[in-house]
Amino acid sequence: MESAALLSLRFNPEADLLAATRECEADVFLRAYGNTRQQLQDEYGPYDDASVFIALTNDSGDVLGACRLIRPTELGLKSLDDAARPPWSLDVARSVRAARLDPMQTWDVATLGCRRGLKGPGKLAGAALFHALVQVVRANQIRSAVMIIDERVRALLASAGMTGHTLPGAQPSRYLGSAASTPVYRHCDEAFDQQRITNPEAHRLFTQGIGLDGIRVPPLAEFRFVERSTVDAGSALAVGASV
Repeated sequence: MESAALLSLRFNPEADLLAATRECEADVFLRAYGNTRQQLQDEYGPYDDASVFIALTNDSGDVLGACRLIRPTELGLKSLDDAARPPWSLDVARSVRAARLDPMQTWDVATLGCRRGLKGPGKLAGAALFHALVQVVRANQIRSAVMIIDERVRALLASAGMTGHTLPGAQPSRYLGSAASTPVYRHCDEAFDQQRITNPEAHRLFTQGIGLDGIRVPPLAEFRFVERSTVDAGSALAVGASV
């Protein structure tokens, strides 16, 4: 799909690009976990007004990778809401206190995925999306992050020094097509510091963005969330199983 041309990261896309980002998200998670569009709508429709996306695009406007974040609003964070339901049925208020989380300074990394068969700069799609996440954290002064992550993906991230702590009381369980997913959290500054010590090479790529050759990373200010005056009318398509 992509050529050797420059790829670009885009935060909080609108209109056609937003629709294409949601389509990429839906395609990736249908392939990975068998989630149908109706299932995605049922799961994420209630959180759509709090959702914001990151897209990785090529010069033709194709979206090669997508990430959905859920901001702290009165709608709540889906990962915490789901942790309170089966299969975990946690006392989330107690788990949040034990984890030292402030829900109003915590964002939910709801989905992250890339299309298959990418070549050239596209091979760095996953690293680019994670670097964009770091930039969003910095630009919006996000203290902590939560997610429900597939254990296979969690192991891959751990090998790159990107570890998450299990939400107190949780354990791996079946969730939205994943054979084993776990609610996790991480305080962002601590995570960056740990990765710098345990895996300096990965820290340069994922956290500092050094080595993302052929991928345009916008200035930090472009990763700052700005509330829009109009609500996008597009349908919400996503899945909260994992990254």
